[in-house]
Amino acid sequence: MTDSSTNDAVGTNAAARAVDVWKVYGTTEDTRVNALAGVSAEFERGKFTAIMGPSGSGKSTLMHCLAGLDSISRGEVWIGDTRVDTLGDKGLTLLRREKVGFIFQQFNLLPTLSAEENITLPLNIGKRKPDPEWMATVIKTVGLGDRLKHRPTQLSGGQQQRVACARALVSKPDVVFADEPTGNLDSRSGAEVLQFLQNSVRDFGQTIVMVTHDPGAASYADRVVFLADGQIVDEIFEPTSDRVLEKMKTLDTFGVA
Repeated sequence: MTDSSTNDAVGTNAAARAVDVWKVYGTTEDTRVNALAGVSAEFERGKFTAIMGPSGSGKSTLMHCLAGLDSISRGEVWIGDTRVDTLGDKGLTLLRREKVGFIFQQFNLLPTLSAEENITLPLNIGKRKPDPEWMATVIKTVGLGDRLKHRPTQLSGGQQQRVACARALVSKPDVVFADEPTGNLDSRSGAEVLQFLQNSVRDFGQTIVMVTHDPGAASYADRVVFLADGQIVDEIFEPTSDRVLEKMKTLDTFGVA
């Protein structure tokens, strides 16, 4: 593929979108698996969207394709006005460095760097300096002002994940993708991270797309999109834990996996 993009998405209010996206594994009829089967979805700027579904539903695959971490079999993927699926390696590297933030379940911090150095690492790799005012705002928001010189091993799990959140936000990305960001945290630390993500949307206009299996985590979002068998089957706006749980029970009841 070439490093190219078109402007078909200019003017939309979507920070990220999928257009009839398929992700197919296997080359024969016997081995073929449709991880994504014609998914079309838009993720609005300045909103917090959760993606949910039973195990094997395609939720993580969709997020990885949207973020340019995985290729698609056909369709279109956009981040803002950049068409992701037409980018080559160099274009994808620039996209992930400049337009996308990532928060993973495993934190992915470098143990030899301080919290502050981990936060600014993506900018340093791109030979960019953080905006001092924005950096100070992010640090204050995650509550790590007295932990910046500490290394990851000197931080709790919740503090490490807040470092990862700050790292994802400090470059002012178009969209932050969070893959089970509270999966390795206790309930209190998880709630702190989710509150921070929610505040970053409400106070700073950040766009968050989060994959989760937890109805409680999903309740922090503005919208929940449900996948089953590689397709979007429903969505809920202004979710509560109970509404999300009931919907997930419905998907499980019908044997979707």
